[in-house]
Amino acid sequence: MAQISEIAPDVFRICTYFPEIDLQFNQFLVRDEQPLLFHTGLKELFLGVREAVSSLIDPSTIRWIGFSHVEADECATLRDWQQLAPEATAVCSLVAKLVSVDDFIALRPARPLADGETFQTGKYTFRFIQTPHVPHCWDAGLLFEEKQKTLFCSDILHQNGNLEPLTSSDVVGRFRKTLMDYQQGPLANYLPYTTQTQSILASLAALQPKTLAIMHGSAFQGNTQQALSEYASVLEEVYAR
Repeated sequence: MAQISEIAPDVFRICTYFPEIDLQFNQFLVRDEQPLLFHTGLKELFLGVREAVSSLIDPSTIRWIGFSHVEADECATLRDWQQLAPEATAVCSLVAKLVSVDDFIALRPARPLADGETFQTGKYTFRFIQTPHVPHCWDAGLLFEEKQKTLFCSDILHQNGNLEPLTSSDVVGRFRKTLMDYQQGPLANYLPYTTQTQSILASLAALQPKTLAIMHGSAFQGNTQQALSEYASVLEEVYAR
């Protein structure tokens, strides 16, 4: 059963833990006049996530569905959500829309967002940040909610384990351990490190987020700028030797 936690005002973390792979999958619902769901989850999670969303809002009222990049845990059930919510529209990068989303993922055309473009859901304003290959994939982008300063950061600071919903402890250390463990097996080279990685992460840190809404593991509140800077250093350490 999915666990629900409010990690910031009107931001709900919906978490399902898979003990066989020691990994949490998190979706985030923003409750507002035009509700937004960030990450749809894997296909096998749809019923559980739908039940969790139903305990917070009428799921048919979801208006926006966001995700970082095209990957199963990011957007596999986009069509299911769009069938359930007749006004739900995907928001993503232009690359994602043109290359994948409109062709075989979405039920109706996605709304492409330019870098820095904003849209409102009611009392909240979201800014799209184009982040190619951060965390990974050409089409990647992230959403930043400007009022409560929540950064929906996908696989950035991924932590394995069945962890607390929200922490102010060392997420970078947890991330580094996860990455080093992955380097020893078939999931090696999980995240790219490019000539743009440091500058993209510096631009995210410059937003001064209060909360990092992380797909795998605990959300983080604390010195987010330092955490994002140290995340970049770990990527360089592991991948740019």
